[in-house]
Amino acid sequence: MNDSPAERRTGTGAAAAPRPQDDPATPAEIGEDPERGCLITRLAELQRSMGRFFARDRSMPLLASTLTMQQLKVVMFLSFAGSTSGQELARHLGVGLATVTGIVDRVVAQGLASRHEDPHDRRVRRVELTEAGRRLTSEIIEAGTGGYIRLLRRLDTETLRTMETVMRKIEDVMREMHTEDAGPPGPPA
Repeated sequence: MNDSPAERRTGTGAAAAPRPQDDPATPAEIGEDPERGCLITRLAELQRSMGRFFARDRSMPLLASTLTMQQLKVVMFLSFAGSTSGQELARHLGVGLATVTGIVDRVVAQGLASRHEDPHDRRVRRVELTEAGRRLTSEIIEAGTGGYIRLLRRLDTETLRTMETVMRKIEDVMREMHTEDAGPPGPPA
């Protein structure tokens, strides 16, 4: 048999894209049930394929943006977290405070975020999105949702019902994983 390891892993007979070094092991590599492992691998590839499909839309605000990846991370983090300190941003991005300061300077210069004094601690400067930043993040999120809705409209009702059931189960597992990742609550302050 001349199949590559990636071909054997996916069972496609065609070369699969190489896995980045930080991707978790495939189910087959950790000794999971072979059928289950193949299903998970195929579903992951379908998810990547869907991502590539949506990435082709050059009209998406994300693709029209001139933000660097780090600037985009800051803007998106602020869209979910709201007002935050430089320390929190640095921790979230896994970089030093000086690096975050430079990134935030550039995001502020583009009019997407602003800095202000923390009302509870004047030593802390908080960063939050401006109206332009909120509009950009909303456009990015809505563009992805719009393409997804267009795709869903082409599916029959029974498939949509099945997808809803599956997506609700996925949502439940995401909640469980979020709770596990957050860890036990700390002692009261």
